[in-house]
Order: sequence, then C-alpha cells, then structure tokens
Amino acid sequence: MAGLERERERERERERGEREREREREREREREREKEREREGGGRDREREREREREREREEREREREREREREREREREERERERERERERERERERERERERERERGERERERERVI
Repeated sequence: MAGLERERERERERERGEREREREREREREREREKEREREGGGRDREREREREREREREEREREREREREREREREREERERERERERERERERERERERERERERGERERERERVI
C-alpha cells in the first residue's frame, strides 16, 4: 500500500512538473510573440516615421516652389513697375520736347512780328 501511495505521489509530482514546464513553455512562446509584435510594431513605427519624413519633405518642396512662384510674381511686378516708370519718363520727355517746340515757334512769331514792325 505504501508503495502504491509513493507511486501516486511520484505521478502527481511528475504531472506538476509537466504542467510547470508547459506553463514555462507557454510563457516563453508569449515572450516570443511579444518580441515579434514589437519588431513588427517597430517596423510599422519606422515605416510611419519614414512616411512622415517623406510627407515633411514633400511639403517643404511645395513651400519652396510656392516661395519661388511668389519671388517670380514679385520680379514680374517690379519689372512692370519699372516699365511704367520708363513710359512716364518718355512721356515727360515728349512733353518737354513739345514745350521746346512751342517756345521755338513763339520765338519765331516774335521775331517775325519785330521784323514786320
């Protein structure tokens, strides 16, 4: 009877050991799954970070293109303003020329009147 009892006790010990080893294997598998999730998550995080970086670069290029377009519009505006100023100067010069012509004609009329007198 005592032998049978010892046999059952050894069987229970073996089963407890087996259950403990199984729990340890399950914990190890869970740790591996967690590491894998972290690696995948890290990969996803890195991919998201690369995507954000590409987006930031794209936005910066777009801002730079917009700044360049703005500089070009400003250059064009300044060129139009310079052209208007040149045109105003040409008009003033034509007006001065007309004034000189009127003065010359008045002078000729005056000389003609004096000669007649």
